[in-house]
Amino acid sequence: MTINYFAFGSNLSSPRLLQRIPAASVHCVATLRQHRLCWHKNGRDRSGKCDIAFTGAIEDIVYGVVYRMTHDERLVLDSYETADFGYARKEVVVTAQHGENIEVFTYYALDINQRQQPYHWYKEHVLRGAIEHDFPPHYIEHIRSTPSMEDRDKERHHRELSIYLVD
Repeated sequence: MTINYFAFGSNLSSPRLLQRIPAASVHCVATLRQHRLCWHKNGRDRSGKCDIAFTGAIEDIVYGVVYRMTHDERLVLDSYETADFGYARKEVVVTAQHGENIEVFTYYALDINQRQQPYHWYKEHVLRGAIEHDFPPHYIEHIRSTPSMEDRDKERHHRELSIYLVD
């Protein structure tokens, strides 16, 4: 049995998610209303990670990708997402581009710091995913304009972005 996962941050990038969950498949692009994309989740690496913050405002919208995976694969993803420590899972209903409402699981931040910024490489994963899945230009520009910072761990920076290198 497959389950639906709504990715909105670095897992928007198919190479990023498929590196973690190789058998997952892209189902569709979808939106979550009354939420906005934030970068305020405290990462273990002392940088900001994405979160979807509930606002209640109908004009707020988060774009994401629905991936299909098995329950066992979700448990693997939980370990990457530090479920029940950094993030917690929640069930939400998103709207696919073609109008269908889809029940999905996603993650929300448990540890928030409003002054946190993502590393350049993390923002690059999110940006590449938004471009890959043809998100609206204004949303891509919002991601592109997000302040980010250099990761002093050059090896991690290179390792994170190496999935995009073409042989």
